[in-house]
Amino acid sequence: MGLFDKKYCDICGEKIGLLGNRKLEDGNLCKDCAKKLSPWFSERRNSTVSEIKEQLAYREKNRERAAQFRTARSYGEDWKLLLDEEHRWFTVTRARDLADANPDILDCTALTGCRVDKVQQPQRDTLILSMRGAAGGGKLLLTASPNHPRIHLTNEPAENPAQPPMFCMLLRKHLTGGRLVGMQQPEMERLLDLTFDCTDEMGSPTQKHLILEIMGRNSNLILTAEDGRILDCLRRVDFEMSEQRQVLPGLYYHLPPTQGKRDPFAVTQEELTALLAAQRSPRRLDGWLLDTFGGFSPLVCRELAFCLTGDLDTDVSELPEAEKITLAARLHARIEQLRTQPPQPVLLEKDGRPWDFTCLPVTQYGDFVRQEAFDSFSRLLDRFYAARDRADAIRQSSQVIRKTVSNLQARTARKLENQRKELAATHDRERLRRLGDILTANLYAVKRGQTKLRAADFYDPEMKEIEIPLNPAISPQQNAAKFYKDYQKAKTAEKVLTEQIARGEQELAYLASVLDALTRAESVRDLQEIRAELVSGGYLRQTDRKKQMKLPPSRPMRFVSSDGFGIWVGRSNRQNDELTTKLAAKTDLWLHVQKIPGSHVIIETGGQTPPDRTVTEAMQLAAYYSQAREGQNVPVDYTPVKYVKKPAGARPGMVIYTTYQTAVVTPDAALCEALKEKN
Repeated sequence: MGLFDKKYCDICGEKIGLLGNRKLEDGNLCKDCAKKLSPWFSERRNSTVSEIKEQLAYREKNRERAAQFRTARSYGEDWKLLLDEEHRWFTVTRARDLADANPDILDCTALTGCRVDKVQQPQRDTLILSMRGAAGGGKLLLTASPNHPRIHLTNEPAENPAQPPMFCMLLRKHLTGGRLVGMQQPEMERLLDLTFDCTDEMGSPTQKHLILEIMGRNSNLILTAEDGRILDCLRRVDFEMSEQRQVLPGLYYHLPPTQGKRDPFAVTQEELTALLAAQRSPRRLDGWLLDTFGGFSPLVCRELAFCLTGDLDTDVSELPEAEKITLAARLHARIEQLRTQPPQPVLLEKDGRPWDFTCLPVTQYGDFVRQEAFDSFSRLLDRFYAARDRADAIRQSSQVIRKTVSNLQARTARKLENQRKELAATHDRERLRRLGDILTANLYAVKRGQTKLRAADFYDPEMKEIEIPLNPAISPQQNAAKFYKDYQKAKTAEKVLTEQIARGEQELAYLASVLDALTRAESVRDLQEIRAELVSGGYLRQTDRKKQMKLPPSRPMRFVSSDGFGIWVGRSNRQNDELTTKLAAKTDLWLHVQKIPGSHVIIETGGQTPPDRTVTEAMQLAAYYSQAREGQNVPVDYTPVKYVKKPAGARPGMVIYTTYQTAVVTPDAALCEALKEKN
C-alpha cells in the first residue's frame, strides 16, 4: 500500500483524509473516532482495533454517567476535581458542560489508594484497619472468626483490649502508613489478597500482602512479604494439623487446595446440559448446584432451584432428557442475569430478628420472611453481625467468670440442701429431752450393759409404754446425760442453721444476680466491673499479671421517657448500689422486678409526680433488664427511694424495701431501644 493510497477507518468505515490517520497496531483510526477516546487514554498506538472498539463502547456508557453527574464539591480553578456524593463518582475536567465533554466518570473507591492510619485487634480473630485518603476512607473489618468470617467496611464502635495482641503489634509495624494499592480475589474463591505499598526498616519501598482466607473453622489472616514469604498469621498450621498445607512464619504462602468446582459464570449452556445429563444418582437440584459450582451459597442454590422449578424437591436424576435441556437453558439465562446485573444486598428477617442475607431477592419463603434491601453490603453486614459479634465477644470474655460463678452457685445450693436436712432433723429435739426425763425417772430399774429400757411414757396421757435405746458401754446416768446433751446440741444447731440458711439463700440470690448481669453485659468494660466486684467480694483472686490499663468505669444506662423524664438503669450490682444509695434523690422513684434478679431502675422525678405513662415505661425497662426479659406479665415493684434500705454487710445490689406498689407489664425490646439516650 502506497503512502498516498486511500485509507478507511476500521471503526466507522469512513475514508480518512490525508492528514487524518491515527495508526493502530493492526489498523487505522480516523480523527473523528479518535476524538471520542478518553483524553487520559495514552495506549492508542499499542491498541488493536477490537480494543479501541471496547474503549469507545465504554465511552458511550460513560456519556450516560456524565449526564447523570451531580456536582456536590469542586476543587481547583482551571482543571477541576468534581465530586458527586450521591453516586460516589468523581471526574477531573476543565469543561463546563459534562454531558457534551464526556469526561471520564470514575467511582470513588472508599479504600483503594488510602493509607493505613490505625490497626486494631478488638478480638482474637478480628482486625480493624482505619484507612484515610483523599478519596474517602473508613474502617475495614477483617475477621477470621470460625462462625462469622468476612470482610467489609464498618461503622460499629469496637473496644480494644487493655494490651494489644502480638499479631496486632506486628501489623502495626508493617502496615501503618502503608497505602492500599490493590485487592485480588482468585476466581470464585473465598479468599482476598490486600496489597499494600509500604517501606521497610531501612526506608526502602516494599509491598506487603494481608490475605484473608474465609474457610469456616479454618479461616485465617496471613501477612506475607513481597516475595510471598509468611511473616506471621493469626492461626499457625503445622504438619500435625495439616499434611497438605502448612501456614507458618518463614514458609512461602501457597493458595489453599481448590474444591474442584466449576465457575458458574464461565460455563456454557451446552456444558450445563452435559452436566445435568451426567447426573444419574438421586440428587436434589439445590444440592447439585452447590456441589457443582463455586461461589454459590446454600441459600442462593435453593433460591435458584425454586425459581427454575417452582419447588425445592426436584430430583435432577429423575428429569427426562428434554426437561434437562430446558432446565439447562433456563439456568444459563438466570446465571447470565446474575452476572450482568449488579448484586442486590438483601437482609432476611424472621420473627423481627435478622436471620440471613443474600445478594438477590428471595421468593422461596413467601410472607414468612421479611426482606429489607440495603444500598451496600457493608451496611447490611454491619446490621446483621453487630449484635451477634458483641454477644460472641462478651460470651468468650466472660467464660471464666461465668464458670466460676456457676460452680459457686452449685456448691452453695448443695450446701443449702444439706443444711435444710440438718435443720429438719433438729425439729424432733423435744423427743430427746423427754427420753432423758423418762430414763432419769427409771434409773433404779436400769443395769449397766442394758441395750434398751421399756418404761411408761408419763408425757403420754394414756401412759403407753415406750422403748428407750441405751448404749451398753456407758452407765445409765451417762445415757441420760447424753440425751440431754443431744437435745441442747439440736437446740443450738437450729439457731445456727437458720442463720446459715438465710445467709446461703442471700448468697444464692446474689450469685444469680451476677449471672444475670453477665448475661446482660454489653461491653468489656461491663465485664471488668463485674470481675472487680467479684474480686472485692473474695470470689475471684486478683491476678498477679503485669499491670493492665484499667478502663474508666461505665455509667448506668440512661433513657428518656415519652414525657421527658430521665430513667436510669444499673448495669451491674455495684452500679445498682451506687445508683440507689448515692445518685438517686429520696423523692425519686425506685423500681425492680419482684423476687428475681434484675437491674435497679430510677426515675428522676425532680420532686414531681411522674405520669403513669412514664412509670409504665420504667417498669417495662425494669422487666427487660432482668431475668424475665423473655417472659410476659412480669410483676414489678415500685416505691420512692426513701423506702429502700441497704442492710449492713449485704452483698452489692442487695436491698430491702417497704411501702411499695406492684404492677404487671410485658418487656418490650423495641420500646427500650426507642427510649435509650443516644450518645
